[in-house]
Amino acid sequence: MKKKMKILITSGPTRGPIDAMRYITNKSSGRLGTEIAIEALKQDADVTFIYGKGSITPDIKDIGEQLYSNLKFIEVETVDDLIKSINQELNKENYYAVIHSIAVLDYVPDKYIDDKVASGKDEWTIRLIKTPKAIKIVKEINPDVFLVGFKLEVGKTRKELVKIAYKTLLKSDADLIIANDLKDLERGEHIAYFVNPKGEIIDIQTGKKNIAKKLIELIVNRVRLRQGKIVRS
Repeated sequence: MKKKMKILITSGPTRGPIDAMRYITNKSSGRLGTEIAIEALKQDADVTFIYGKGSITPDIKDIGEQLYSNLKFIEVETVDDLIKSINQELNKENYYAVIHSIAVLDYVPDKYIDDKVASGKDEWTIRLIKTPKAIKIVKEINPDVFLVGFKLEVGKTRKELVKIAYKTLLKSDADLIIANDLKDLERGEHIAYFVNPKGEIIDIQTGKKNIAKKLIELIVNRVRLRQGKIVRS
């Protein structure tokens, strides 16, 4: 019996709690991570889906009951939750690939108030502190995993975007970075540049479904190259 490919996907937003009622977060909806998970399941992979609270997640109607049974959900809220879950999964299971598409907050409130802060204040100063880079622990735990990271910038030229993505790839020891610009997303055009460890664009895709399909195709081909079989799109 053929052993299933195991893929870990992180998706959606993270939160930094301020008080019992309030938090800071980011704009990620989790839609791209969900599309990636659906494509991976269609290739008969076992998928662990770590998602931020409030995120879109794969629905059974999108993939059917049989494939849905190959999907494991882990909900997280904070960056600390995320790092803990990645650590546990990578130490417990032998994943072939980690697709790190979750939007990790770079800064969070330095303290949490376990109550609702009254609304009568004219001002409320909140100090933010830097969070650890969750992606950096992946290769520290499993150096052989195929690591895909994402880089979102705002108002950058294609050349600038690729340069920033390449720096991110080197810092995180990733095997592939998918770079995109918020300005494109806001215009309704999700344009993604696939940047490899040589700093080259190996593919450009537009639209979340196309991005997800191409990414999973690349990962599946890496596996099937060893078996002498290539997937053709």
